[in-house]
Amino acid sequence: MADEPLSAEPAETDTDRSLVGSMLAPRYLLGVLGVVAFAAVPFVGISTTQLLVLIGALYFGMFAMSWDVVSGYTGEISFGHALFFAVGGYTSTLLNLELGLSPSLSIPVGVALAALAGVLIGVPALRIRGPYLSLITLVAPLILLQVFIIYGDVFGGELGLSSPAALVTADEFDLVVTANYYIALGLFLAILLLLFAVTRSNIGSVLTAIREDEDAVAAAGLNVAKFKVFAFVLSAAIGGLAGAMFVHTPVGSPRPSQLLALIVSIEVLIAATLGGMGTIVGAGLGGVFFYFVNDLLNQQEFTIPFVNVGLNEASLLLFALLTMVLIYVLPQGVFPSAIRAGRRLLGRARGNPVATDGGHESGGATSPIEQAADRYRRALEEFEERIGDDEK
Repeated sequence: MADEPLSAEPAETDTDRSLVGSMLAPRYLLGVLGVVAFAAVPFVGISTTQLLVLIGALYFGMFAMSWDVVSGYTGEISFGHALFFAVGGYTSTLLNLELGLSPSLSIPVGVALAALAGVLIGVPALRIRGPYLSLITLVAPLILLQVFIIYGDVFGGELGLSSPAALVTADEFDLVVTANYYIALGLFLAILLLLFAVTRSNIGSVLTAIREDEDAVAAAGLNVAKFKVFAFVLSAAIGGLAGAMFVHTPVGSPRPSQLLALIVSIEVLIAATLGGMGTIVGAGLGGVFFYFVNDLLNQQEFTIPFVNVGLNEASLLLFALLTMVLIYVLPQGVFPSAIRAGRRLLGRARGNPVATDGGHESGGATSPIEQAADRYRRALEEFEERIGDDEK
């Protein structure tokens, strides 16, 4: 008779060791150090003005992450994501100013209406995709802006509404700013963890597969439209939450220039692309970097030689040019490229060279930008074929 095992302690499995090893990976340790650094910012001698800029940067990072859920993972490029920020922000403001609801009640309503807007924008995905769906996302916020202008007595027109009640009140303004900074940081991290978990789940795998080959996903028996609508609703709710919270901070206000203008949607697209499309973390950090540096450039009085244009007037142009260069040089974005470079350096330092992608990327794989561009190219080719068939 074989002896029964005497130890009552469960044996450590390969899965346990793999999980511990993943948690101790350098990129996660760097992430923890980054969180600690952000948490320590108010104690390193930073001015109140700079802290206000960081608050705005953290909310802009949330906007960028919400955009990345749809455009980075499904490949459906949204050119009008500001619609969701505006629905959340204006709803919370109107409920607070007109009905006297506190932010704790008005913000959830703003999130709910933003999610409803996500359903309305996502439903067309049942029939169309690629550039046609992008056109809808571009037109929708323009329609909403015209509604705001026509009914200016309700929505404040192009000047916007008065600032609603603040999230935090205190006798000292510095204390208010510090409290708002930690609220913004906490919300940024919570959204980051939520979206990170969703995009690393089976749902995220399906969304990524849709971006790579939508027809193959449909052929596998999965309902592509259902997953697209889910991505739109989740993205809209996150964007609406960020917009609703933003208007109650000292740096935010319910104005089209901050929430609804086309330039806001373009800035979010540029920021997410710079950081790393289809990564969540890269999009969030790209948003924080874009807002902070853009604000810094806008404060400069320096005139660019030869063209005689002020640096503060050309900040967006510079970011757009930088994005075009990076798309050519680093199509994956800055964050994924930095991760791969770090893996290569670690591999060489350990005398264990790894592939440029850390051994995970298959040959011939393309970046999310290239995959989205390929989707658009195929859609336009199908359109040309239809036109050609109609002319025959």
